[in-house]
Amino acid sequence: MNIQFKPLLVSALAATLFFACGGTSTGVLSTPVENIDSMPLKVSELTEAQKHTWGHLDLITDTIPGMSVNKAYQEIIKNKKGQTTIVAVIDSGIDIDHEDLDDVIWTNSKEIPNNGKDDDNNGYIDDIHGWNFLGDAYNEQLEFVRLLASGDKNDPRYAEAEAEYNKEYQKYTGYKTQYEQILQQVTAADDAVSSHLKKKNYTKEEVNAIKTDDASLQQSIAVVKYVYNLDMDSVADFKKEINDGLVEINDRLNYNLNKNFNGRKTGDNPNVFNDKPGYGNGNVKPVKKSESHGTHVAGIIAAERNNNKGADGVANNVKIMVIRAVPNGDEYDKDVAHAIRYAVDNGAKVINGSFGKSYSPHSDWVRDAIAYAAQKDVVFVHAAGNDSVDLDVEYNFPNDQVNNGKEVSDSFITVGSLDPIYGPKMVSGFSNYGKINVDVFAPGGKVYSTTPQNEYDTKGGTSMASPGVAGIAALIRSQYPNLKASQVKDIIINSGIPLTTKVVVGGDANNIKSFSTLSKSGKIANAYNALIMAEKLSKNL
Repeated sequence: MNIQFKPLLVSALAATLFFACGGTSTGVLSTPVENIDSMPLKVSELTEAQKHTWGHLDLITDTIPGMSVNKAYQEIIKNKKGQTTIVAVIDSGIDIDHEDLDDVIWTNSKEIPNNGKDDDNNGYIDDIHGWNFLGDAYNEQLEFVRLLASGDKNDPRYAEAEAEYNKEYQKYTGYKTQYEQILQQVTAADDAVSSHLKKKNYTKEEVNAIKTDDASLQQSIAVVKYVYNLDMDSVADFKKEINDGLVEINDRLNYNLNKNFNGRKTGDNPNVFNDKPGYGNGNVKPVKKSESHGTHVAGIIAAERNNNKGADGVANNVKIMVIRAVPNGDEYDKDVAHAIRYAVDNGAKVINGSFGKSYSPHSDWVRDAIAYAAQKDVVFVHAAGNDSVDLDVEYNFPNDQVNNGKEVSDSFITVGSLDPIYGPKMVSGFSNYGKINVDVFAPGGKVYSTTPQNEYDTKGGTSMASPGVAGIAALIRSQYPNLKASQVKDIIINSGIPLTTKVVVGGDANNIKSFSTLSKSGKIANAYNALIMAEKLSKNL
């Protein structure tokens, strides 16, 4: 599922706006020096440029937990072009006409466009830039809702699914009420301040300068000041975020949690796996503008570098193979398994999977596909998930093992998410973690990238951390094509920056752990170090 809903607005505002009306910004959490690995804390605000590029910055130079991508280009890659590398993005649709992506989209040269024939005999007709396993579908149920809708009470997880459904439905119904109330109150406060200042677009300084004895206006000013203290550029931006949140909430209630909804439109049986899929089509674009997840992920990996537009991807000399298999809800195991095999069979050397779920009725299909990718020398990079849980004790799919047992792949990388501030709040509150099941962490909170129709936006999630690491994998495979997929994984894991910093885990200030315990490596992925290690290994082969 590709939703990373942010209930923080509820928790941060429900108490403050309705009861306190005016609070102060939480600021940076101070940390004793002994809890930091001899690194100074960055206490200044990120500049606009840093906000857009922080994942590419250097921890030592910038005191921001980036991946040293810029340093890698400046000191190692320089003008070395490398070998063109195909990266498959299994996700929602991707805007292949985007100004920052149009030159990095893979084209199947063996297929003649729009002739209704399977020219290359790969089983897919007119798969020019990839394949769409969803057809015209977009909205879907969550997997545990599908289980309940099936009525199969003999399923060992049925009771668990029912309990989760009741909890989630109540939670999102509450979110809907709270968001609507917050929007109403902020809108009223915004209108009152605008009326007083006689202008719609006002600044934080203008609000702070207001002097009034009017109790009602004072209340409105307090609300607006609090919004600014949430690191918002304007009240309009905040209202947009609330409205966007309401769209996600309503989608969750109307589609994801709706037991009577069936979004499947491809005419196949998702519970029957065939070697030749025979469903879907070659249209890999989003069905609507709001279907932006895949476009954002693609940009993180490979947005055209140094073209003076929006964003720079981690990897140059990359072609993005577009595989649409992730709906607005939980993906089907059948689609994911076929998507992985399509990517492998059509030349991808790296796969990015920024999706996941806690129920998977056909996890064996996907696990077999993951094993197939490893056998065919393909690196698979996967997002750890956004449930703030320990994956060593909680279910999360897809994965390359069962019950923390033997792995079926030596090239499967699971990535947790970092926020753009070094120190105790470095690990994104939403990020899953796990000493066994998470391999490495990378920038995922507040990442700026491409969105449909030549636009750009900032999004957060392990969905954004995974493509950063996929970009590093692509760089290595491009510059050092003699290295195997398993070696690329080992390089990424072993070359990261190790930290023992004490960090807040799962967004819970009472849950403090050493960063070294949150993943197998205890490290932050680092492109600069990875390329140095790759060069040494490559020369020794």
